[in-house]
Order: sequence, then structure tokens, then C-alpha cells
Amino acid sequence: MPPPGGRLGPGYLTDEEKKNRPKVTKALLKRIFSYMKPYWKQFGLVLLAILFSSVMTLMPSVLTGKIIDEGLIARSMSSLVKYIILSFVVTFAANLIGILESYLNTWIAQHITFDMRNTMYKHLQKMSQRFFTTNNQGDIITRMTSDISGVQQIITSTLTSIISNSITLVVALVVMFRENWILALIGVIIVPLFTIPTRSAGKTRWSITKESQACSDEINGILNETMSVSGQLLVKLFGMEEKEYSRYEAVNKKMINLNIRESMAGRWFRMALNTFTNIGPMLIYLVGGIIMMKYDSTVTVGQITVLVALLGKMYGPVNQLLNIQVDWIRSMAMFTRIFEYYDMPVEIENSPDAIIPDHADGEVEFRHVRFYYEPDREILKDISFELEKGKCIAIVGPSGSGKSTLINLIPRMYDAIDGEVLFDGVNVKDLDLAFLRENIGIVSQETYLFNGTIRDNLLYAKPDATDEELINACKQANIYEFIENQETGLDTVVGNRGLKLSGGEKQRISIARILLKDPALMIFDEATSALDSISEQKIQDAIEPLIESRTSILIAHRLSTILAADEILVVKDGEIVERGTHSDLIDDGGVYAQLYETQFSKAAVKGEEKFEYTEGEDME
Repeated sequence: MPPPGGRLGPGYLTDEEKKNRPKVTKALLKRIFSYMKPYWKQFGLVLLAILFSSVMTLMPSVLTGKIIDEGLIARSMSSLVKYIILSFVVTFAANLIGILESYLNTWIAQHITFDMRNTMYKHLQKMSQRFFTTNNQGDIITRMTSDISGVQQIITSTLTSIISNSITLVVALVVMFRENWILALIGVIIVPLFTIPTRSAGKTRWSITKESQACSDEINGILNETMSVSGQLLVKLFGMEEKEYSRYEAVNKKMINLNIRESMAGRWFRMALNTFTNIGPMLIYLVGGIIMMKYDSTVTVGQITVLVALLGKMYGPVNQLLNIQVDWIRSMAMFTRIFEYYDMPVEIENSPDAIIPDHADGEVEFRHVRFYYEPDREILKDISFELEKGKCIAIVGPSGSGKSTLINLIPRMYDAIDGEVLFDGVNVKDLDLAFLRENIGIVSQETYLFNGTIRDNLLYAKPDATDEELINACKQANIYEFIENQETGLDTVVGNRGLKLSGGEKQRISIARILLKDPALMIFDEATSALDSISEQKIQDAIEPLIESRTSILIAHRLSTILAADEILVVKDGEIVERGTHSDLIDDGGVYAQLYETQFSKAAVKGEEKFEYTEGEDME
């Protein structure tokens, strides 16, 4: 990041920026400018505005010479008034054009960032679940927000700065050399000295800035740890308030000292800069005076004054253009980061001739399915089974055996590496994605609710649902009694991720949401595993009638649920090692029978009837 208060010299990039400096190619530039193409008319107006503004901004300096020579020295009141009024008009017009330029710049930048955000969001929505599980969420959000927002700065600042400063510099040089080439040359020779304090102060402040950034990161880390709900609870329970305060105070004091040092470095810089900016004008006055008094009487005071004024106008553009390298590299790096995401292949796509059936029965078939995240670690190996309409399959197995991955292949959260997954006899890859996912409902162990009301979260499944439909779904999900007892009923706010509700309440709302969706296939992925026995019983009471009337898949913990299944699949190490009904599997005396003897029978004796794995047996 640049030093606070603006960049103070060319070439100050972080080590990471220097290492990852993007390669600027014709293709990259063409791609960047393609986003400006739809707005080429507005951009043409910006260029004209910059041209007129740059020329008119320099006019008052030229008119100053006329005011002095033809007005003051010639003692001509009419000329004095004329040039003063003309100078005022030109300045006013330049400012008006500047406002137009600023508006057009901002308008173009906002529309380009609007287009890029939409493109990025639409592209990310198409990415498979693999993308979101392997990429850092913070990085995804940064690309969507900070990186694309930075594009606006590039357009409104970097690009227009190059054009504007280049035009101003060229016009100023032309006018200076037309006035007096000797004095103009002296002024130009002085310009390189202008960069010396800039580079020196820039290095100092950049060094301090790197320390400040590290200090800021430390402060943010302390705040994130101790100001979160869980962090504050831990601090209070262990009585560490004073220790955490002392830790924060020490880092905060370090930051204050760094800020003071940085501020003073800027003061010394400005002092040196002011010294150098005065050298040029003084030399022009000196040499101009010598020429005017001893060698060429045609040189006027007004000419000397014009050259001094134009020299001052040159300093800003020169400094800006010297610093443009840093802006340019950062700009290219920003676009490169954005394009990296744009160019990520979409793994899960609709087939060009995707099939949209008239209805769905929810039948599922796996034919020799294989799947892995990494080739050297296969998750599913030769999985084959069938689920007929109205039937129920229960899946049990050790943790990490691939049960959740298996069910995620049905709605194409991932695609099988080999083999086929069929939905109603059609390969899921050939079905329309919207149709497929519309007809599959999943209730997972980790329920996600948006920060809104219960009604908002329910309507996510069916935006046009009536209150009667909402209430019926809530009754079936065994949650309506709770909602009815709330002061605002369905309009009760659930909080961020549903934190104002208990786990059981969130889970039952998610079941109601699935019921509103009314899918052909319902999947319950350990929907009661993390709940207390009372909440679990309420959810179980809601689930059991559903699996009797719908095609369903259960990854279950409860014996009664498993017994209700038409077939039980035992998955271990990515393979189906056993399959059959409860009684068949017990008679076989295999893995399931062992689980029953060690877990189910004990739970049944206790009257809990719950399928719980012990930690020692590494089961879910």
C-alpha cells in the first residue's frame, strides 16, 4: 500500500509487488481497454475536456505577463482591466471544464466497475463447490470489492493523470520556449533537482509505513481476538482484562510514535521541497534580470514573470509523472488479479442442449462412480446403487468415508470424475441445472440462515408463498409453536447466521424451508447430530413423516430413522462395503452388526434409541 498522505517518489513498491510485478503485454492492455470501449464517446469528451482544461489553466500565467507589461508598466487602465477580466473568465471556464471532466471520469469509472462487479459475481456464482472450499473467503471478497473498486481509482486518477499531466507539461514547455528559450532552458535544467528530496523522503516514509502496517495488523489482530463474542467471553472467564489492555496499550503507543515520525518526515520533506522550488524562480529572475539589463532590453518583466509562473505549473506534472510508474505497476497488478478470477474455468456448466423434463420423481442411480479432490486421494471408489421413487436409503459409515461427498454429486455441487450419476434415469450432467437443483432439497448438519426474519429465510425457497403455506410448512417442521410464541411471529429477526436461535430451532426452520421448496428428492445429512435430545426428538418427529411420503436419502444417527429406511448402505473408505435391510445386515454379522452391537443396542437399553459413535471408534 502507498505511504499515508500520498506517494512521495517513484519506484516505492513492496517486496511482494516487485516480485510479482505483472508482465504488461499487448493482450493485457487490449483486455483492459475493452472495458472502456462501450464508453468511448464519454471518454472522447474527457480527452477534449482535459485538453481544453490544461491549456486554459496555463492561460492566466501567460496573461499575467500582459497585465504587468501592457497594464501596470505601460500604465494602461483599459489593458489592465481587460486582461484581468480575461484572466478571470479563463480561470472560471477552466474550472467549469474541470467539473465536467471530473463528472465524466467518475461516471465512466462507476459504470466500468459496475460492469466488472456484475461479471465477477455472475462468474463466481457458476463456480463449483470446490472453488469455495479451496479458496480463502477473504481473498474472494477482496477481489470482488477492493480490487474492482481500485479500478475506479485507476480510471479517475492514474489514466487521466498521465494524459492531463503530459498535456500540461508539453503546453507549458512550448509556451516557455516561445517566450524565451534561454530562461526556459534554465528552468528545465532545475527540474531534476526537484526529485531529490522526493526520493529521500519517500524512502524514509515508506520504511516507516511498512512498520506502521505491521503495527496496524497487530492491532487488528488483538481487536479481532478480544472484541469478538467468543474472545470477550474467554477474556472475562480468565480475568485477563488488564493483561489484554496492557497488550493493546503497548501496540497503540508504538503506532502513535510511528505516526509522529512519519509526520515529521513529511515536514522535513516539505521544507526541502520548498527550498528547491524556489531555486528555479530565483535563477530565472537572476538570469532574466542580467539579460534584460545588460544584453537584451527587449526582454520584459512580464516575460520573466510568465516564465516563473509556468515553471511553477511544471513542477506538479513532473512529480506526478515521475510517480506514475508505481501507479501503473499497481494498476496492472490489480487488473491481473481480477482477470485471474475471470479466467478460472467453470467446472459445473449447463449442457448446451440441457434436458428439462415435465416433472421429477426423485429417483437416483449411481453407476460405478469415482470421485477425488486430489488424484492421489480417492474419496469415492466404484459406487453403485439405486433409489426408486418413494423409497428411502440410509447411509452410515465412519467419519471421512465420503458420505457427504456422495450426496453432493446428485445436485452437481461437484461432478463425478468417472461413472454416472442419474436422476430419473438421466445423467445429471445432461439435465438443466436449475431443474435438477429445484427438485432436490438438502437439510445439512450446518444450517445456514440469512440475517433477516424467519419469513425472509422461508421465502428464499418460494418467494411467492402465502402466509398459509408458510404456516403449514412450519407446522410440518414442528417449529410453528415456537414461532407463534414470538412477539413478532414470522417477522422475528434471526440474527447473523441465525445466532439468535438455538441449533434445533434453526434446523427446523431449514426443514420448513425445504418443505416450501417441495422437492422430489429430500436429503437429510446428519440433520440431528449436533443437537440436544429434546431438539433432536422434535426434528425427528418432523423428519419421520417426510421419509414415509417422499423419495429420500438419510445420513442418520438415530436407530428409528435407519430402521425406517428401505435399504441401508454402509460406506467405508469410499466404498459401499455392505448393503441391505437392518435385519439382513444384522444376520450378516459384518461392519453394521458390529456397530449395532456396540452402539445401537446400548442406546436402546438406555431408552435413547440413538445411533452414536464413540470417539475411540472414529465414527460420525
